[in-house]
Amino acid sequence: MKSIQAPTRSVAALSAWLCGKHSRGFGDETPLSRQLLEGSLTLKDYYTSYYRDTLGLPEWRELVQQRCEYEGEVKRLFRFLKLVDVRSHPGIVLNVGCGTGGFNRVALSYGVRTIGIDSNHNALIADSVHGVLGVSEELPFRSGEFLGVYCFSVIEHVASVVDSIREMVRVTRPGGAIYIHTPNAWSWYEGHYKVPWVPFMPQWLGRMHLRMRGRPTAYLATIRRLTRETLIRAFQSAGVMDLTFYDVDPARNRVSRSLGVAPYLEVVARV
Repeated sequence: MKSIQAPTRSVAALSAWLCGKHSRGFGDETPLSRQLLEGSLTLKDYYTSYYRDTLGLPEWRELVQQRCEYEGEVKRLFRFLKLVDVRSHPGIVLNVGCGTGGFNRVALSYGVRTIGIDSNHNALIADSVHGVLGVSEELPFRSGEFLGVYCFSVIEHVASVVDSIREMVRVTRPGGAIYIHTPNAWSWYEGHYKVPWVPFMPQWLGRMHLRMRGRPTAYLATIRRLTRETLIRAFQSAGVMDLTFYDVDPARNRVSRSLGVAPYLEVVARV
């Protein structure tokens, strides 16, 4: 396992850097990023591409509307604030996998300061979100920089769960907390495609299952199936033992309900 050297850039420096650099985008341009920069592609277009074209969801119009109105982000913020007390202490929350920044905007409106990081520069450019381009395995922040970390539906897509969690722990100050929400590998429901699923289904069978439903299959290769035990081991390897899991999401189909299996894992780690 490769070692990760702690970066030296401070949050204050990053904030100043964002104000001057973000509007010019990141890295090599793609047709999508050029459209975003030129203003011809809206936030609605971005999520239409994701829900309709990438996932093939029948209810894509409703989901796009919710994204544009930040409806889901408000609920997620309230849930985060219920489990992690960040408003009574000074500091900044790091949003790992911030996407287009809806959570950051909603959080700021409720007095919670955030900085986001994402590996998708198209998402960062969309809607002019203030975020940093980077990967969770090598966070460009100093150790102990943040009051807390928020990571929603992202850890299942990273290259290394162990390295990502170790980095989240590193940048969280002592006494801070890390919130992670991710699909449950034991669930009989696939939360991205929103279809019934067999736990630990092989990729080839999963692709066949999706094709039978007329769905695109490429995105399936980006999803890692995680269990509670996987997250516990990753946090323990980073020296964190204080973990609280919450089983609050209702089961999405009859099989999951009969087995009492929640579709998602939700955990708060105290550093």
